[in-house]
Amino acid sequence: MAVPDPAAVPLPAGLPDPAMLARLAGEFFAALPGSAGGVPVPVNPHPGGVALPPGVSGPATPAAVPLGALPPGANLLPTSPQAPANGLAATPALLPQAQAGNGLPDSVVTAVPALDSRGGGHALGVPQAVGTGLSSPALAAPVTDVVQAPQSTAPGVASFYFIDVPGAASFGVPVAAAPGAQTPASGSLAAAPAQPAALPADDRIHALSFALPGADALRALQFGNGRAAPPMGAPGAPGNFYFLSTPDASSNTVPVARQGAHPPFDVHAIRRDFPILAERVNGRPLVWFDNAATTQKPQSVIDRLAYFYEHENSNIHRAAHELAARATDAYEDARETVRRFLGASSTEEIIFVRGTTEAINLVAKSWGARNIGPGDEIIVSHLEHHANIVPWQQLAAEKGAKLRVIPVDDSGQVLLEEYQRLLNDRTKLVSVTQVSNALGTVVPVKQIVDLAHRAGARALVDGAQSVSHMRVDMQQLDADLFVFSGHKIFGPTGIGVLYGKRDVLQDMPPWQGGGNMIADVTFEHTVYQDPPARFEAGTGNIADAVGLGAALEFVERIGQENIARYEHGLLDYATHHMRPIPGVRLIGTARDKASVLSFVLEGHTTEEVGKALNAEGIAVRTGHHCAQPILRRFGLETTVRPSLAFYNTCEEIDRMVAVVRQLSGKRR
Repeated sequence: MAVPDPAAVPLPAGLPDPAMLARLAGEFFAALPGSAGGVPVPVNPHPGGVALPPGVSGPATPAAVPLGALPPGANLLPTSPQAPANGLAATPALLPQAQAGNGLPDSVVTAVPALDSRGGGHALGVPQAVGTGLSSPALAAPVTDVVQAPQSTAPGVASFYFIDVPGAASFGVPVAAAPGAQTPASGSLAAAPAQPAALPADDRIHALSFALPGADALRALQFGNGRAAPPMGAPGAPGNFYFLSTPDASSNTVPVARQGAHPPFDVHAIRRDFPILAERVNGRPLVWFDNAATTQKPQSVIDRLAYFYEHENSNIHRAAHELAARATDAYEDARETVRRFLGASSTEEIIFVRGTTEAINLVAKSWGARNIGPGDEIIVSHLEHHANIVPWQQLAAEKGAKLRVIPVDDSGQVLLEEYQRLLNDRTKLVSVTQVSNALGTVVPVKQIVDLAHRAGARALVDGAQSVSHMRVDMQQLDADLFVFSGHKIFGPTGIGVLYGKRDVLQDMPPWQGGGNMIADVTFEHTVYQDPPARFEAGTGNIADAVGLGAALEFVERIGQENIARYEHGLLDYATHHMRPIPGVRLIGTARDKASVLSFVLEGHTTEEVGKALNAEGIAVRTGHHCAQPILRRFGLETTVRPSLAFYNTCEEIDRMVAVVRQLSGKRR
């Protein structure tokens, strides 16, 4: 939803000029006690996309607990000074809001390091009172949606969304719950209201004066783009099951993520939706820097899995009963979500598997067995995960084919000119990763796919490490096959996807036999289903496929462009602070990188570095990362691999840098 430009709306006579309000607010902040010296600039500026108070170039948060500090809970003072303006920036977090997704009591102030680090959160808990959300008949369960004031881009106009203005409660400002108001269910960033708020008809001018949307804009955000129809349907309405009509099935509603305009990116709001980030490891707040191995799960995914087992659990596509209908609808709706997420042309091109490894093995055992013969060649890159090497080695050994490798330069980027020399009329398949799990290198897969097609070869792209960091579009990429895993993109483990062009899948024989994948069976002959059912033999991972759909919807709501922009800032920040540490060697320095920072520290084994980080609550991966060939290209067997996601922060990076600096000073 586009919010009108405040500068384009004429202001009635008598209303103050927005620029003047901004200047007055700035003078007000400067005049507060203790502000004579101005706002101190912290040493760890936030990357783009994070809202800052006026006049501040760094974060509105203190530094994290330093290495070797007092035990958690003993040092209850912030570890860096807070200017009054910084404190005011935290005001929205101190106001009542929807219950946090981690399920903690929202009326309790913790005395130990808290989840949200605004306002000294590592030592002083942020009180979060119960919000004013009302139960919605169309969407009673929580949704992963948040309505926030957009940040003004007009010069000199500040968006002080916490200032009290006429009708402020109508502009999305959190207010205290009215007596007897129903508490919203926990599990996501906000709860859907029952009906449009009673916004004054003439609120547009007031709203735009503070860069806020007007009444109709808020209504559009709340109701215009939502998925208000749960699987069970509204009372008296027919159900949307694939074979049942259930006019009475209105007792349950499924927690779903609403579609529509992306809210402004707020890392603190996002972090509150990941309950595991409240964990403490060795007395320290958990820092999860092992995202390339697996990502954490938002409350909406956890809720969706629980809902499935509470209300929909059944096998699919078979029994003529209501739960089978619910489960089938949920499963096939998840397939449609994957199709939309990948930009595939049909759900018939989407196959659910256990993960990327199984998807590649499926292609090798099915398409490869039929299409690869003696003397044929399969091309991979030096960057590949073992899962994109071993199946092709096995196939080549079985068929008498040859595996050829695209080399990389000293930065870890593939050499396209060398790749072109490898292509010839014997090349049958090119299988490459889009993002290296060991180095973070973003590979130019579009060029690789196009060159493969010119040579008459098929192209497979391993998207396990790319889908959580960047937008992928099968129509633009034109890959014949694309694979990824759910647990790499905030979904459950044990679920993944194989996308294949329809003509490619139709030419592939089944690789497993059993139920679901057959059309007719006699003792003499079997007729197989068309894709995707042909490749989904037996009872699949139904619940986790549904959970994957919820995870993709969560990512869609945030916006992959927002994610990419924020993570790029984090990677730049981490690289800038890690590179100068004596003894640190960064492995993989390609110009185009996702948020992976592989390194070694002179005088310390990678295991020693990992243990030191773990002692401070920081989780990183050490080892060969199932990518031994690329590490050996750089003369190494193992590295330390911090890998970042959009719920990580600059302060968490500071904690890691402090540990590595201390170890650097103790080199042998």
